[in-house]
Amino acid sequence: MSQDSQHGKWTISDSEDEDNVIPPTPQKGLNKPSIKTDLEIKPDKVITFKQEPKLSPKRNEKAENSHPVKEPSAPSMGSEARKAAHVHQTVPVKYESNSSPAVKRKRETEEGGWNLSSSDDEAFPPVMKNEPKKPNLSPKRKKTEVKRPPSPHGTSYYKEEPTDFFETNLLSMNDMYRFYLNKVTGIPKKFNTGALHIKDILSPMFGMLKESVQFNYCFDIPWMVEQYPPEFRDKPVILVHGEKRESKARLIEQAKPYPNIRFCQAKLDIAFGTHHTKMMLLWYEEGFRVIILTSNLIRADWYQKTQGMWMSPLYPRLPEGSLGTAGESPTNFKRDLLDYLEAYRAPELAEWIDRIKQHDLSETRVYLVGSTPGRYQGPAMEKWGHLRLRKLLSEHTQPVQNEERWHVIGQFSSIGSMGLDKTKWLAAEFQRTLTTLGKAGKSFVSPETQMLLVYPSVENVRTSLEGFPAGGSLPYSIQTAQKQLWLHSFFHGWHADVTGRSNAMPHIKTYMRVSPDFTQLAWFLVTSANLSKAAWGAMEKNNTQIMVRSYELGVLYLPSAFNMSTFPVEKNVFPASSSSKGFPVPFDLPPQRYSNKDKPWIWNIPYTQAPDTHGNVWVPS
Repeated sequence: MSQDSQHGKWTISDSEDEDNVIPPTPQKGLNKPSIKTDLEIKPDKVITFKQEPKLSPKRNEKAENSHPVKEPSAPSMGSEARKAAHVHQTVPVKYESNSSPAVKRKRETEEGGWNLSSSDDEAFPPVMKNEPKKPNLSPKRKKTEVKRPPSPHGTSYYKEEPTDFFETNLLSMNDMYRFYLNKVTGIPKKFNTGALHIKDILSPMFGMLKESVQFNYCFDIPWMVEQYPPEFRDKPVILVHGEKRESKARLIEQAKPYPNIRFCQAKLDIAFGTHHTKMMLLWYEEGFRVIILTSNLIRADWYQKTQGMWMSPLYPRLPEGSLGTAGESPTNFKRDLLDYLEAYRAPELAEWIDRIKQHDLSETRVYLVGSTPGRYQGPAMEKWGHLRLRKLLSEHTQPVQNEERWHVIGQFSSIGSMGLDKTKWLAAEFQRTLTTLGKAGKSFVSPETQMLLVYPSVENVRTSLEGFPAGGSLPYSIQTAQKQLWLHSFFHGWHADVTGRSNAMPHIKTYMRVSPDFTQLAWFLVTSANLSKAAWGAMEKNNTQIMVRSYELGVLYLPSAFNMSTFPVEKNVFPASSSSKGFPVPFDLPPQRYSNKDKPWIWNIPYTQAPDTHGNVWVPS
């Protein structure tokens, strides 16, 4: 199938759903820069993506994991899907006024490679057609172990923050919604007042830590350990991950210097699923706390990206002899959290499940919205994914006047394959969920209800604090984009002057229903779930079954839990105020629709017309 678009003419496979595409053979060792693919091209060159015959999931899983082990010092990159994509990802090249996409330097790996953040939550990219290998006549050189810097800009990119960058008290915290953004390096100080760094979260300011659990997708264990204060660094930690085989071995190797770290491997029984949940369970001398967030445990995610989190109140211990069902909140958060943890079927979490039962979670005012891999029928269909969200919106919201004119906004950092047109999933089952308000809600999607999708444009990325490397965490591929050009008419750019984060590219994911004048919210969700069927689930068998591939987790804010009819949108998010009643939406409302010149960021095609904020262009490797 050949298509013309703003990205040039491309010949692509006609597979309807990328969930069925077999991944390329990933090169695990980043010291092998000689791989070249057909992505080394000028933008108008025809590219043929050759699809291999489909394999069974079992055989595919074996293929994707049978490669040499990467050096153990490298941070874990999450799933094998991301590692496969990493082979074909791009690196910054210095801009030259006479440069063209065909002019490129040798890919920097040990000196310039870096870790990618979060899952693209779509299927693997199609297999690329490799160039014929030339015989290597030079003598074999002994591999030298060089530690890769943590940033594509080089070893000096990350700056140590001054002590006044971090919070010293809780006075500036808005504890009404308990929704916080991360601190961002390189923006005015007022926009970080009341925002949280991971060092703040783990500091004694919030409790004297005894043990913790870190659920995540990407881990850099040495960096993670350094974020704990020195007095807590030897406390027991469990890391819940989705790694398998060699990538799991690398993760375990990273942890060898830290005897206090143990592991819990999440079961991923459905092909192409990931463990994408990001959550901290923190047990203190004073009680227990939950943080549900959007950041990986790698430095890049906490430096110059926009991230979000919900931090629970400090949950006190229940009196001795209390029932496990005691200490429930009006939102049934305790029951739902226990259900989510039990879905892992992991002995390593049994002690934590018992521990949570012993605490009083009654002060919680948010609802838990999770995804766990599986195929669900009957009542179980409403436990996970977007049908879980639909159920909560049906039971705990009320219809509003002129409901059809209230917009749906989805904001995310990655996009999966959604079919040949909007009726296949987005404007059908998913939009029906997002437009649900109360039991009397219409059973069909009103054509008047607009869906506004916020995703960074190429210009957003180019002018960001990180420059083009920020696009490494926005893995929308040309293979997916070319099969759903219809989607791009929904896109709005990333603009966040209200939070000072217009140039801090979003890794946060948020969904909401907003009034026609953009001043009121019917609900708000912060989650790890990107815009994909893998994350949210897709209906099967004539809508009698839902299939979910990945683990995801988020929290839903409903006005009824705060004795309100709607949430007013906060106009002055920073500096944060503990008395504010407005909800701190992290980006500007109304969102700005892409102009005729704007294009969605696609991470595996070249951008060489203008340099980014660090003087680089973006050339596929």
